[in-house]
Amino acid sequence: MAPNPTGLRKGLTSYGDPGFSLFLRKAFIKGAGYTDGALDRPVVGIASTGSAYNPCHGNAPQLLEAVKRGVMLAGGLPMEFPTISIHESFAAPTSMYLRNLMSMDTEEMVRAQPMDAVVLIGGCDKTVPAQLMGAASAGIPSIQLITGSMLTGSHRGERVGACTDCRRYWGRFRAGEIDDDEVGEVNDQLVASVGTCSVMGTASTMACIAEALGMTVPGGASPPAVTADRMRVAEQTGTRAVQMARDGLSIDKVLTPAAFENAMRVLLAIGGSTNGIVHLTAIAGRMGLDVDLDALDRVGRETPVLLDLKPSGQHYMEDFHRAGGMATLLRELRPLLRLDALTVTGRTLGEEIEASGPGFDQDVVRPIARPIYPQGGIAVLRGNLAPGGAIIKQSAADARLMEHEGRAVVFENLEDLAERIDSDDLDVTADDVLVLKNIGPRGAPGMPEAGYLPIPRKLARAGVKDIVRMSDGRMSGTAFGTIVLHITPESAIGGPLAHVRNGDRIRLSVRAREIALLVSDEELARRAEASPVVAPTAGRGYRKLFLETVTQADQGVDFDFLRAAKTMGKVPE
Repeated sequence: MAPNPTGLRKGLTSYGDPGFSLFLRKAFIKGAGYTDGALDRPVVGIASTGSAYNPCHGNAPQLLEAVKRGVMLAGGLPMEFPTISIHESFAAPTSMYLRNLMSMDTEEMVRAQPMDAVVLIGGCDKTVPAQLMGAASAGIPSIQLITGSMLTGSHRGERVGACTDCRRYWGRFRAGEIDDDEVGEVNDQLVASVGTCSVMGTASTMACIAEALGMTVPGGASPPAVTADRMRVAEQTGTRAVQMARDGLSIDKVLTPAAFENAMRVLLAIGGSTNGIVHLTAIAGRMGLDVDLDALDRVGRETPVLLDLKPSGQHYMEDFHRAGGMATLLRELRPLLRLDALTVTGRTLGEEIEASGPGFDQDVVRPIARPIYPQGGIAVLRGNLAPGGAIIKQSAADARLMEHEGRAVVFENLEDLAERIDSDDLDVTADDVLVLKNIGPRGAPGMPEAGYLPIPRKLARAGVKDIVRMSDGRMSGTAFGTIVLHITPESAIGGPLAHVRNGDRIRLSVRAREIALLVSDEELARRAEASPVVAPTAGRGYRKLFLETVTQADQGVDFDFLRAAKTMGKVPE
């Protein structure tokens, strides 16, 4: 039997004559000036996501050159190709709506074009999970290159960075504490360079998760975008991709149950974004693995938050990098990790931790005996309001509100919220519970980051800084507050949230992991019969595909037909 084809011989275009297909392919590529010697090397595809609409990827041209240099130094042939690029602030209705489309684009272009390995360049929130999802389905040797975080700025002597400080200053502006001039001044300083958010938002969370999964070179998560360290990581990534191609180190050998357990430990220990759960669930689903939310919560009870970064702490990503980055964190977490998990280096996570050395004194990663928060940053809630589960970022919540019962103040959708939240006539107190419906996967559509409901203006002006809020949507990892998210099933498909009414009593108990609507089952059934929910539909295009096939939050908000056909088990075990 002939060996599997490699390089330009892979995936020949169908012309009915394989010899002619290769002859034609080589003729066209030679038109770009390539020699036969170059074309005989291992081919490394480089998924380029540079875009004028994506300042988080503003350093992509420099990263591309560094990756190419690394590939050529290792004897490979680099071939860059474009894919969809998604930025949080420039994608309507929400970036999450397009994540699955980007994953399909990535998967199909990796499958369609000849490459022995692929380097995935991503950084902004949905780009890294989309690339890992697509690569997991494509199955070839794959390695992630993070674009890196932005630098911090300074406003009137205070260090600031996107986007926790964006939300903090906007809250002060809504409360009348600062004026138009000052909010304009700080707007110039919040994003001091290209790169992803400088706090532990979703982008930084996914960077750390990618390294914890073993999908980056060691130290790949933390270098800021505009540093020489980031460029060296890019060169190392290109070099490593060539060796992965030669060794046949395919992605299924890296994305194992052990790798996902490590990633979940890291997500909890860094006080990571709640979005990380949705994305990890989607990536795991592409490998035939289901995420067990109850097991994740049990793991969270024994995994403390160690990373002192906003919004759970005080520092920024560049501080984390100076403190040794993921090596420092993994060293502290070592007793809780699956050290046998293989990484893209061909060595295990345990071997990489050992190779990172003994560490040094720093104040960003706490010792496990002196954590920022005694449990993992995220807790899983259940109850009659969320039979499929809900989550709360407990490390960024107000401790006084995590055991709370209050009156529901209900907003039916985003339009209703926008119309009434700032009204002086809104019947609301600081003891109430704000409830927003119809922002789940199908309801919005795309599960937007609208779960961070603003404090009603009249309460903000009275000095209220937090109030219990809940929805079937998501929240930016840069946000903070006592906010229940991902209520499943969502209201748009008839979940219990759809039938919450103004004045209902709701009980939140993070200690008991409970979110309860204090209404009888019989009353809920009567409401459901009296006001049946009709799920949204669309007549054509991507929206039709999305609404007909998207799964709920506990399944990763992926398309059902993109998950692996065979279930291989659950993580964590």
